[in-house]
Amino acid sequence: MKPSPNAPSRDSATSPDLLAEPLVRAALLEDLGRGGDLTTDAIVPPDRNAVARIVARETGILAGLDVATLAFALLDERLDAAPAARDGERVAARQAVAEIRGRARAILTGERTALNLLGRLSGIATATRALVDRIGGTRARIAGTRKTTPGLRALERYAVRCGGGVDHRFGLDDAVLIKDNHLALAPSIHAAVAAARDRAGHMVKIELEVDTLAQLREALLEPIDAVLLDNMTPAQLREAVGMIGGRIVTEASGGMTVDNVREIAETGVDLISVGAITHAARSLDFSLEILEEVEGDGDNRSDGDHDDGDSVARKRRQR
Repeated sequence: MKPSPNAPSRDSATSPDLLAEPLVRAALLEDLGRGGDLTTDAIVPPDRNAVARIVARETGILAGLDVATLAFALLDERLDAAPAARDGERVAARQAVAEIRGRARAILTGERTALNLLGRLSGIATATRALVDRIGGTRARIAGTRKTTPGLRALERYAVRCGGGVDHRFGLDDAVLIKDNHLALAPSIHAAVAAARDRAGHMVKIELEVDTLAQLREALLEPIDAVLLDNMTPAQLREAVGMIGGRIVTEASGGMTVDNVREIAETGVDLISVGAITHAARSLDFSLEILEEVEGDGDNRSDGDHDDGDSVARKRRQR
């Protein structure tokens, strides 16, 4: 299956490699601790070579393959990682998504970090694609939120795009979003918007959250760029969209699921923001399979290296 039109291309400027390196390095350091990989270093000679495959154990949307293979490269830059699928593509159970070739120690040591990141990001992409597919044919788009794992926002938002979703504001510093708690501490909607407009630069957009149609009527008197319609029923959303009449961007939020997202999309809103695609997504399951030992340097290939791996793979799932 082809990637979603919204999914980043492999050579896109949105590729997470540059941002990913310090995150992957930190994850490796967390795993290696002070003493390194005691098990692998004790059992595997430093000059032993191997070929391994990363294999999907269930169907889902791939995201973060370059991030995963970066874990191996940071341990040994001589390793060769050959992708067999692209981020944004749907992969099947038992499908190999990459082959890793080189020093066995680096392959085994980087395994868990690579699979953790790949599983996490692919789980987010899979959850996003389920919603994107559900609202197909409507004008609405699925947007990620700031409900991300601390430190991993850049990667998790990349995964949302791999699943066909779009970006909301990335952080507090790139857009104004006046929410209910801000309004609770402001004299009025007018005062809150005026203060934000006075502080924000001319390139900064302002969005205002409302949870009633009465608030929306007041909001439409203000110079805002978007409105967040929070926890409204489909009937309320449909009326709100009619009141707005295309003058500003409309965003629905609150309690979105695969079961109700289609009905929400059919109200005519522009965006549906869903925090659950990042904070509650289940990781997709991948495994790393070591093939028969490779003699000589890491560039040699045996005749059996390109079968499906079932007969020659030792399946390893480190805990």
